[in-house]
Amino acid sequence: MAPALWGLKSLVWQKLKSSVFEDCKKEEEWKVMLLDDYTTKLLSLCCKMTDLLAEGITVVENVYKNREPVPHMKAIYFITPTKKSVDGLIDDFISKSSSRYKAAYVYFTDFCPDNLFNKIKSSCAKSIRRCKEINISFFPYESRVFTLNVPDAFYRCYSPTLAKTKDKDAVMQVMAEQIVTLCATLDENPGVRYKSGPSDKAYKLAELVEKNLENYYKTDEKSQIKAKTHSQLIIIDRGFDPVSTVLHELTFQAMAYDLLPIENDTYKYKTEGKEREAILEEDDELWVKIRHQHIADVIEEIPKLFKEASSKRKAAEGKVSISGLTQLMKKMPLYRKEISRQVIHLNLAEDCMSKFKSNIERLCKAEQDLALGTDVEGQKVKDSMRVLLPVLLNKSHESYDKIRAILLYIFSTNGTTQENLDKLIQNVQIQSDSDMIRNWKYLDVPVISSSAAQQHKYPRRDRSSEETYQLSRWTPVIKDVMEDAIENKLDSKDWPYCSQCPPTWNGSGVVSARQKPKGSYKDERRSSARLIIFVIGGITYSEMRSAYEVSQVYKSCEVVIGSTHILTPKRLLDEVKSLSKPKDMVYIKDE
Repeated sequence: MAPALWGLKSLVWQKLKSSVFEDCKKEEEWKVMLLDDYTTKLLSLCCKMTDLLAEGITVVENVYKNREPVPHMKAIYFITPTKKSVDGLIDDFISKSSSRYKAAYVYFTDFCPDNLFNKIKSSCAKSIRRCKEINISFFPYESRVFTLNVPDAFYRCYSPTLAKTKDKDAVMQVMAEQIVTLCATLDENPGVRYKSGPSDKAYKLAELVEKNLENYYKTDEKSQIKAKTHSQLIIIDRGFDPVSTVLHELTFQAMAYDLLPIENDTYKYKTEGKEREAILEEDDELWVKIRHQHIADVIEEIPKLFKEASSKRKAAEGKVSISGLTQLMKKMPLYRKEISRQVIHLNLAEDCMSKFKSNIERLCKAEQDLALGTDVEGQKVKDSMRVLLPVLLNKSHESYDKIRAILLYIFSTNGTTQENLDKLIQNVQIQSDSDMIRNWKYLDVPVISSSAAQQHKYPRRDRSSEETYQLSRWTPVIKDVMEDAIENKLDSKDWPYCSQCPPTWNGSGVVSARQKPKGSYKDERRSSARLIIFVIGGITYSEMRSAYEVSQVYKSCEVVIGSTHILTPKRLLDEVKSLSKPKDMVYIKDE
């Protein structure tokens, strides 16, 4: 790519260029680059091989694997400070006569523990020209979205089997350290807030982040205390908005990842009878343009774009079809790349629509009525069970979809009776998957109603004047939180600060004189403010979309959203089901 010119990916790439490549470029010679699994994924998210070639990297290798020695070349090691990666480094320089490379420039993603540092010192210190920690322990998944490298965080945060172990505290500490590296990359020392009760997870993580920020800015590379910058970091627990996690979304990206088997952002499709693959990424301008649009708009948009391209050569008329586009690609090499992307997204949109028409369309009205508690006319739903039953009685709906509908019913009524829940599970014959419903209690979401289980629901913004599709009336709660935070409307009782002296916040980007960073600190920040949202336990694609929409409306505030990982409804239900299993029986799927 050239990496994206804005957003998190660009910031990470710029930091890597200045901290790693420019740091060891003085010698002006080609180098080998060694990566581990984590740094391989990190680099793949923010640069391409051509970018590395431009920085003097001739070949990229995996530090874990056996490699041919290249004793006349120097090597850059960009690795995590783990025993496995450090052992890979040491093995390359175990003896001077058999060293794989001429010298090593070592850059750790994060703080290297003393025991590993001492191990390097005693084993191969003479071969190392540089050894630095650059503090990037997060993945820039999209320009406004980040994830952490904690694939088992959901289980470790919420499973009752780990309630009395140190696992929860350990994973919270790891998450806090990784969030601080995000703040450091953004050059922010934000005021840290959290959503209070019923769980204490958001509070605990917020306290740890605040403490780690304080330590980091006392000991960062400039060795100066950095004042609080004009930004906010808000930490929220996943149980805060369960509805957005199970609802069928009809915006393009969220719908595609929910309904189609997209793995590692790779979409597989057939054209001209051949199996093809496409990566859904921000390099694709068309994807960036349409990913947050409603599927109905996408279906209209792509043929229009196709006609624009084809009219330049007067090559096509009438109805657009995939075979027509394929033929056009052969005739017009100049537009091949542009049209091939249109072919991909037309395939993707048509695949989504075929799933939608066959089953999902019938579900969506019931889901929206249950989620909102009102119907299309705005009339209150008097009996949620009457909305739910037709979904459960329809034999063409999959059990996952029925479970999602039952959950929406339970969320809408703030829990149900034990007897009612048992009947629902028995009648729909989902006994083996019943923990997908029951285990929500571990996220502090009421499943069985009781006077003690009343969940305090966030007061919703009135969006009745906004134009929307009838089957897409629900707005993720997090969007309300973002807008309220920017407009300074968050109640400080429900959203307390951790810091003693939080920054003045008005969302306008104007920093009061009292809050300005000290004069010795170069203020390279933009004039706008930043709002960073972190959700413990995963974010949905609709919540990611909200960060872009809010940033677009409130030009003076840039919204960045992140989590432990990104959820699809099916993945979340599988993770919720696993919470009651012993740890050794849970297969944790890495992202």
